[in-house]
Amino acid sequence: MSNDGLTFLRELERPALVAMIHVGALPGTPRSQAAVGELARAAVAEAKVLVAGGVDAIMLENMHDVPYMNRVVGPEIVASITAICSTVRAVVDVPLGVQVLAGANREALAVAQAAGCQFVRCEGFVFSHIADEGLMPDADAGPLLRYRKMIGAEQVAIIADVKKKHSSHAVTADVDLAETAKAAALFGADGIVVTGTATGQPTKPVDVAAVADAVDQAIFVGSGVTPENVVDLAPHADALIVGSYLKRDGNWENGPDPARVAAMAKAVRGA
Repeated sequence: MSNDGLTFLRELERPALVAMIHVGALPGTPRSQAAVGELARAAVAEAKVLVAGGVDAIMLENMHDVPYMNRVVGPEIVASITAICSTVRAVVDVPLGVQVLAGANREALAVAQAAGCQFVRCEGFVFSHIADEGLMPDADAGPLLRYRKMIGAEQVAIIADVKKKHSSHAVTADVDLAETAKAAALFGADGIVVTGTATGQPTKPVDVAAVADAVDQAIFVGSGVTPENVVDLAPHADALIVGSYLKRDGNWENGPDPARVAAMAKAVRGA
């Protein structure tokens, strides 16, 4: 496996299956109960289940850290998720990605650079929106790409959400999804993520098609993928990011269910 995230994007076997590990609540967050070492061991156990089930890549995310901070997370979060990603990196040989909620894109890049991850998922890359955490007024593309250059992390691919889930986009209602994707592409995103309205909510195939027609970047579907809708999403998607479906009872807070992982991998291969 190449350490180069751009190579990863070029060599995607369409559609690739990218599985989510929702890392347990990190130190200092309201739900935190476990030490970093315990969280790392749990993430490794999940990663092994996912790889055995046939996923093509894994993305780690601090989704249990609710309620999220807006753009700013503490050094304890960066240090903890770096340790966890590094531990997973040492035991699996598939591309890894990382997202640090909410909108902590610079921190995610630093984690990826230190832990040997191939890509980061970013929110607030272009345009403003109002998220659960509040207003994200400043687009992050300019500062983020300069930071990537500064730390020598240009091999880490940036996968950018457009009109992201769990957010209000009224302020940009006159800029449609395709135009938003074009702006992200112009501003240097290596991949584009299209989602439904919330975690686990289906992404509309027509939205995926519109973005795929608008840009040349790799297109990721970012929510609500199931074996039943893969056939509708696959014609326009380079990768499918799947979290909720792979978990026990289809609940993102649970660990992965091997039977669900296998069923999803089979559906993706069939597509």
